[in-house]
Amino acid sequence: MTQLPLRAQLASALGRTAATLSRVTGRGDGSVIGGRVGLVLEPDLLKQLARDRKLALVSATNGKTTTTRLITSALTELGEVATNAFGANMPAGHVSALSANKAAPYGVLEVDEKYLPEVLDTTGASVVCLMNLSRDQMDRAAEIWLLAQRWRRALSGKPTHVIANCDDPLVTWGASTAAKVTWVAGGQRWKEDSWSCPECGGPLDRKGADWACRECTFHRPEPHWVLDDDAVIDPRGDRWVLDLQLPGLANRSNGAMALAVAEAFGLHVQSALPRLREVTSVAGRYTTVQRDGRAARLLLSKNPAGWLEAFDVSDPALPIILSVNAQGPDGRDTSWLWDVDYRILRGRPVYVTGERRLDLALRLDVADVPFQLCESFTEAFNAIPPGRLDVIANYTAFQQIRSEFGRAV
Repeated sequence: MTQLPLRAQLASALGRTAATLSRVTGRGDGSVIGGRVGLVLEPDLLKQLARDRKLALVSATNGKTTTTRLITSALTELGEVATNAFGANMPAGHVSALSANKAAPYGVLEVDEKYLPEVLDTTGASVVCLMNLSRDQMDRAAEIWLLAQRWRRALSGKPTHVIANCDDPLVTWGASTAAKVTWVAGGQRWKEDSWSCPECGGPLDRKGADWACRECTFHRPEPHWVLDDDAVIDPRGDRWVLDLQLPGLANRSNGAMALAVAEAFGLHVQSALPRLREVTSVAGRYTTVQRDGRAARLLLSKNPAGWLEAFDVSDPALPIILSVNAQGPDGRDTSWLWDVDYRILRGRPVYVTGERRLDLALRLDVADVPFQLCESFTEAFNAIPPGRLDVIANYTAFQQIRSEFGRAV
């Protein structure tokens, strides 16, 4: 790789030092502060760190961190890969990730949906992976139609190769201006945000996985890759059983997207798939932690679509702890709780905690789901008899629970 200019080298070095100090002092994992320091000293640092690398940007409302991890695992077959493994998905986090592995010829960066146009313009990434769009953090995020529109404008006129989920109409519309698109039929369980055509506003008719606008020509493209239950069918018609260790339909969809991205990098499924099968946990997600005879599986869910996927993975025979906060990274508006169908939890022992436990308790009460209200996660955990249990938490609540168990990864 081309050597960085002296100013960029200094900014990168000081950023790494700040990140190390953050980790040593227990203030964080350093994945944001290091980038912030570097960008203050050299505002053009991200562009310079991205130069001469082949980059993939991964963006979606749900599944960004997991898919980034899967793609990274696959691409290690080709060489070193720089990545923001812990989900710091804005420019400061990208600077930290690329700075931490300056020699890596490849990079895979999770990118916040709002920041995708800016990061694409800055890095000139050759591959972009777009998976889904649904309502999230309503007090800070734009309407998802506006996000899809920004994606369209960002991709127009660029030589970027886009890997996109054609089962999501908003993603399809956002990706359709790209010069080259590989369409993946990755599925779309949460459809509540895409009943109207983003092109003309007309109603979308759905028949199975297929969809089309009733009033204009906008329709589902023919997929190149297809998720077929527990397998993926590639563009040549070959069927590959995924056999991932990560559970659930959403992760099989993430795996299909990852294989399509890997092929865009020149890596065949036969070489990429074994690497995907090695991934067992992603920044604490799906990890099972143990204490006092209890084994708790940790599941992250941040919005209605995410809760639907968490319920898919959760074991209906087990007790479950639900924890919701409303700090800055979560979004302070919890009105989205009313879009989640919690009736699926009826018949299970349910324990409710978190800073916004009363909001969640009211929602469960309206859904006729019995629950026990707890002041803290520890109280909820100790109230459950020894054995297995599930935990579903939103972002900051999830991180707090991870910290109680030594930030299990």
